Amino acid sequence: MQLIVLDPGHFHASLVQQQLYPGIDPVIQVYAPDGPEVKQYLQRVAAFNEQGSPVVRWSTNVYTGNDYLQKMLLRDPGNIVVLAGNNRLKRTYIASAVRAGMHVLADKPMAIDAAGFDSLQSSFAMAAANKVQLYDIMTERYEIHNLLQRELAQLPGLFGTLQKGTRQNPAVIKKSVHHFKKTVAGKTLIRPSWYMDVTQQGEGITDVTTHLVDLVQWTCFPEQVLDYKKDIHIDTATTWPTAMSLPQYSAITGELQFTPALKALTDADGQLKVYANGAFDYTIRGVHARVSVQWNYEAPAGTGDTHYSLLRGSKAELIILQDEEQQYQPVLYIHPLPADTVQMKAAFRALEQKYPGIALKECERGWEVVIPEALVKGHERLFAKVMRQFLVYVQSGQMPAWEVPGMLAKYYTTTQALLIAKRLA
Repeated sequence: MQLIVLDPGHFHASLVQQQLYPGIDPVIQVYAPDGPEVKQYLQRVAAFNEQGSPVVRWSTNVYTGNDYLQKMLLRDPGNIVVLAGNNRLKRTYIASAVRAGMHVLADKPMAIDAAGFDSLQSSFAMAAANKVQLYDIMTERYEIHNLLQRELAQLPGLFGTLQKGTRQNPAVIKKSVHHFKKTVAGKTLIRPSWYMDVTQQGEGITDVTTHLVDLVQWTCFPEQVLDYKKDIHIDTATTWPTAMSLPQYSAITGELQFTPALKALTDADGQLKVYANGAFDYTIRGVHARVSVQWNYEAPAGTGDTHYSLLRGSKAELIILQDEEQQYQPVLYIHPLPADTVQMKAAFRALEQKYPGIALKECERGWEVVIPEALVKGHERLFAKVMRQFLVYVQSGQMPAWEVPGMLAKYYTTTQALLIAKRLA
């Protein structure tokens, strides 16, 4: 099989190429419109080839004609299309690829609005008919703090049972904070101008929250088949903008002026309003959950993107927290309710052999789960783990029964939250 990279507008497109994979041709077929985005992608792949360890030797065959999509669709069925870029175009790319009998591994989100969700349902049906796999890149499932929080939640002797919670006091809370200006590999990340256009990138409530909703489902209902028509109910939702000046916009895009589409979104003071922030409360199988995402322009020195996660059990709360006290590194805490430490430690031993080196340390918040550095992998290194799992699905010809219903439930949740936020605005 070959990897086909289609219109790589986001740097995530290159991250699955940090290593070679058995059975995958080391020649990558690239189809894209000519411009800075495809050039940046090729530069990143070249950098992986030069890094030396592990050995990476990709080469690229690039086509940048205006008919790049039509040319791609002439490739042999059974190849793997990698998508990471303009989210407005993604639904067309997905539908075209699966119709042509190609597997698709897509960066999130695969749908940014209700119309996109309808298209995604059709694409899953077409993928099933053509016996190909359609999957999104959920790196956060492989992050060790999230993984251990999920494992701990399955230990009745430690966590008890997941509580139902209320709208005012949810049983599950997921929050993340992100930044438009960030450094990747020692350089300011250059973002395309459309990244700030929510009609193309999607609002924050349907973009980054994809990861958070996926973690709610994957953590609280592991390997269970969800039915979005019965199991999901959105209670309330809201969105709000991040203001960005022209100099700030120029610093992250290299563009000297707002595009006409973005100019229309500026206020009287010339500030661009990017609706990258959102929050919603919902129930999933009767469990109250709250999800929120916030995008600031730039992180204060010494900080970065952050993730907060709370699960309330009948015996303990499981909390992932990043704060100044921990130099903004994620830390997983167990807060026993009440503090039955004997039973908790006995239950914890079940994980110590599976994850060598983890330990419990008493602290002010209860108990910290000490995680050895060997188990902590940076975000960028998780993309290869997703690719390897996807290749297992491709080679076996099927996914677990819960994966596709879970993806449909996830994108129904985010797109319905957007509809409700706009209705309430």
